[in-house]
Amino acid sequence: MTQKSLWGKLACVTLLFVFSSHAFSQSVYPNKPLKIVVPFGAGGVADLTARTVAQKLGENLGQSIVIENKPGAGGVVATDAVAKAAPDGYTLLLMSNATAVSAGLFKTLPYDAEKDLTPLSVLGTFDIAIVVPQESKFATLQDLLNFAKTNPGKLNIGSINVGSTQHLAAELFKATAGIDAQVVPFNGTPAVLTALRGGQIDLAVEILAPVLPQIKGQALRALAVTGDKRSAALPQVPTAKEAGVKNLYAASWNALAVPSKTPRDIVQKLNQEIQSSLNSADVRKKLLDMNVDPQPGSLQQAADLLSSETKRWGEVIQRAGIPKQ
Repeated sequence: MTQKSLWGKLACVTLLFVFSSHAFSQSVYPNKPLKIVVPFGAGGVADLTARTVAQKLGENLGQSIVIENKPGAGGVVATDAVAKAAPDGYTLLLMSNATAVSAGLFKTLPYDAEKDLTPLSVLGTFDIAIVVPQESKFATLQDLLNFAKTNPGKLNIGSINVGSTQHLAAELFKATAGIDAQVVPFNGTPAVLTALRGGQIDLAVEILAPVLPQIKGQALRALAVTGDKRSAALPQVPTAKEAGVKNLYAASWNALAVPSKTPRDIVQKLNQEIQSSLNSADVRKKLLDMNVDPQPGSLQQAADLLSSETKRWGEVIQRAGIPKQ
């Protein structure tokens, strides 16, 4: 073999090694930090859920995970940012009821959540409660329903802003129970509670976590929760189905998603590691302490939830006559 041909073969081997090493490094996922975009401000249940799961997920993946809070416009800003992000598995979205609600609440959106996102896994669900002041004449949900049916139009139901999960759950309660009542929106939970304690409204429909201290302090009384099972935090309180509204189901939820063109192997890896994170004892305890029920599940279950919730809340919005924004 001539020296020239030897050098030629060595050059080819070197190039092959370089390209193979580069391809291998590119195929290892993840090889840099990830980001979860949260469409809510810091400190709320959704944000704390994301941070709790992100810590364990980062450990499982061997990379740090940064939380980026991007509140505003019913989650549209955050969702649009992720839908248009590079589909490489490094940018995730914390989805919620708002992701499903937005499809029916806005005239137009810059994305189609079901087409432009791939749901990875549900993280957890958290209860919504029907509450009254402790001194209320309604001792049970049936008492309240009996009053509403014999006094049409006289019952005022408080919730936070129009289009929120709580507001739509109140509208769903009214429709499912078949009562003539007025849903009164306020600009936040503190305003709802002030109105409730001051007698301007008769009851409120609110996520359980922020009102739980007042329930346990006997300032408020929970008549029912609207999930499919009793809350672990209030096991003595019946579900709405048990209390007489047979078809009422409403619960808030969070899930993780990535842009729709993310490679399938990355999507499957993320699903597996999210499930592993949610099944770990320390994460389960932290979530349950926040009244979040961990719900690890398959890719299909996550996709089905987004699809069914989009359809269901769209129908609630239409039936309630809520104008599109």
